[in-house]
Amino acid sequence: MLSARSLFQEIHDDDDAFRLFCSIAAKGEDQGGWENGRISALVADQVLAPKVARHGADEDKHGRIFKALLHKRGLAPVDVPDDTDYTMRLERQGIGLAHSRLRRDEPLSEEDVIVYLAHSRVTEQRASEQMRLLTKVFGGHPDIGRAVRMISNDEDNHLAFCHEELLRLAAAGHGRTILRHLQETARAEIRTYRDVSLAVMAHMGVVLDWPRAKSAALAAGVRSVYAWECAAGWHRMTSLTMPERLNALGGPVPQETFA
Repeated sequence: MLSARSLFQEIHDDDDAFRLFCSIAAKGEDQGGWENGRISALVADQVLAPKVARHGADEDKHGRIFKALLHKRGLAPVDVPDDTDYTMRLERQGIGLAHSRLRRDEPLSEEDVIVYLAHSRVTEQRASEQMRLLTKVFGGHPDIGRAVRMISNDEDNHLAFCHEELLRLAAAGHGRTILRHLQETARAEIRTYRDVSLAVMAHMGVVLDWPRAKSAALAAGVRSVYAWECAAGWHRMTSLTMPERLNALGGPVPQETFA
């Protein structure tokens, strides 16, 4: 029987599949770290800037964690196939702040900040859900349990940060702009998540030598999730609720390490 638990366990137990999975994850985190680092340097709001920097530092930490998991098994990262690059596929659709914009030393406008926060609110929803799933599967695992719990907690903090900051901007009169960017981003994200998921499953199928019927069943599952998200599921990415974790990225950076 196919399940998330059995699928992730199969990937974990095979060195080549685990190496590909962690390499894809590490590259996405590294990109997120760079983006947030640049945004923090370009944000004029001196209250917001350190929170964005903290977001970027967390993403950098996550990249190091995935690389450390590989190192523990004596594995090296591999090149990430272009079709599995979630971050760059979103950018090519004009979602979020383009890397070309972030490389310019020009302060971000208020709408740029809204674009950043809307993009983060949607993508962090996905990250939070994915890490909660991994925590259910591997939270008690002796080798990777602590890593997935740590990353999951950080992703929940990032999501709380986005909700709180967008609600603050909505109260300042930017509600319509925020909603427009959230809806545009959510619709693009669910398409991108479908395409990247199909690509990852295809690559895993080759690595793990899945029979055609298994690959077809997994692809059908990805498409059924997409159909649900098109019909109704995308709304969970565009709603805004004051989080229980207020000022989630404020205060001192926790001195957590993972080795």
